[in-house]
Amino acid sequence: MNITWLGHSCFKIETGGKTLVTDPYDPKIGLTLPKDLTADIVTVSHQHFDHSYTAAVGGEPKVINQPGQYEIGGTLITGVPTFHDNKQGTERGGNTVFVIESEGIRVVHLGDLGHLLSEDQIKEIGRTDILLVPVGGHYTIDPVEAKAVVDQLDPKIVVPMHMKRAGVDSPLAGVEEFVKLMSIESEKMDRIDVSSGDLSSAEQKVIMLNASGNVSGQ
Repeated sequence: MNITWLGHSCFKIETGGKTLVTDPYDPKIGLTLPKDLTADIVTVSHQHFDHSYTAAVGGEPKVINQPGQYEIGGTLITGVPTFHDNKQGTERGGNTVFVIESEGIRVVHLGDLGHLLSEDQIKEIGRTDILLVPVGGHYTIDPVEAKAVVDQLDPKIVVPMHMKRAGVDSPLAGVEEFVKLMSIESEKMDRIDVSSGDLSSAEQKVIMLNASGNVSGQ
């Protein structure tokens, strides 16, 4: 399985001969997705413009934007209903956490999660090998809450997302506070190349991916 970060909450996951893209964003946020981006599957955690710009993804992908269970070409996807805020969705509405399972690896994309998880949600998400977690606060969980969610799900690999990026005007926090709170091994990479065997005895670590999405105008 290969995982590439395209900026914000958008990742390209290549697995089992399929390509899946999560939460594609509108260029109005100050970033642009690769012009040649194509996928077989697109997941959308909620319908805000910075997470649901499916027009940026070619290839006539299957779009999954609701909770439920799906199987596409051997990839199992489970959407778990959560909220975009800590007030039962009364401020920002709902959010879907997606569990993507392929090649014996379970990747959990938290979308714009706005609260700590309930026991029922933790059970529904299940085993988490790789966690894609928002850490920027303001619209989602903040670094302290993100650390608490990591503790709830106990993944092997933690990948921060939805945070401030150089060159983009944003109220989001940077990744530094979250990494400091985690107090474990961290490293920077261009992409993650992983097999299920790599995770069997691995210690938990933070991987900060270098985004391949372009800052607008650059």
